[in-house]
Amino acid sequence: MSNKVTYNQNQLRDYSSLFSRSDAELWMKSNFESIDYKIERYDIKWQNFSNATYLDYLKYVYQILENYYQNEYIFKNSFLNEWLIKEIGQNNTKVFNEFRVGNAVADLVMFNGKSKVFEIKTEFDSTKRLNLQIENYSKAFNQIFLIVPESKLSIYSKIDKNIGLISFNNNEKLEKFILQRDAFTNSEVDYDTIMKVLHTNEYKSIVESFYGELPIMTSFNQYNICKELIKKIPNNTLNKKFIEKMKSRNLENALSNRYYKEFNQISLALKLTKKDREIMIKNLKSQIKL
Repeated sequence: MSNKVTYNQNQLRDYSSLFSRSDAELWMKSNFESIDYKIERYDIKWQNFSNATYLDYLKYVYQILENYYQNEYIFKNSFLNEWLIKEIGQNNTKVFNEFRVGNAVADLVMFNGKSKVFEIKTEFDSTKRLNLQIENYSKAFNQIFLIVPESKLSIYSKIDKNIGLISFNNNEKLEKFILQRDAFTNSEVDYDTIMKVLHTNEYKSIVESFYGELPIMTSFNQYNICKELIKKIPNNTLNKKFIEKMKSRNLENALSNRYYKEFNQISLALKLTKKDREIMIKNLKSQIKL
């Protein structure tokens, strides 16, 4: 007789809510009510309960989700840990979570020597909005990658051949993420899309650095004036300056490839500093008391 534990989809979905932004924000305040609720509902007889911490429990739940429920959080976090974090380790590389571009929101974007966007499609996702997403991403990024389950490769391989494909599998004996097709590098960026991504101080800085000075303008007309000037900047130059501005944003990627890797995606989503992350982990090390 098999002793393998089984979990129904409702329980797994409920577990996955523990790794939401709203819950993580409560951990920062040492509020663990949502975790207590899950323990009381599903794991009151959890084997490590007698001397366990909230950190222990979350790591336990994460492992269950990793094995049985590859939702977006697990997918993103795995990709961060197995792939992106190697590139993040390079000097002056910035990674952003849920980055708005035009009418789409990219799962993950990275700026180093190039601008790259990574769109994640899990087993639960469809291709319904994919064409719109690609259309928007191609206006601002040099390379576009789709990260898809190995089982869906035949579907996504038919997509635009310029789009990179990274497959994902959940076999512990194999490499989790494999580059199936590299992305074409496009250095052409759309000035109108770039303007909507840039902050006011960023587009003004680009104008000043290219033209040597800022024109006379007011807070009411500065956007339109700078937009017209940026439109005249050679595209290759604009692409480089856009990447420079994104890399110079005051964002600290407080990620670790050694400790508490289960929380890398939460750290990125909440834009935690290293100090914030340390506080969160310290709070989670509180002993469970029900």
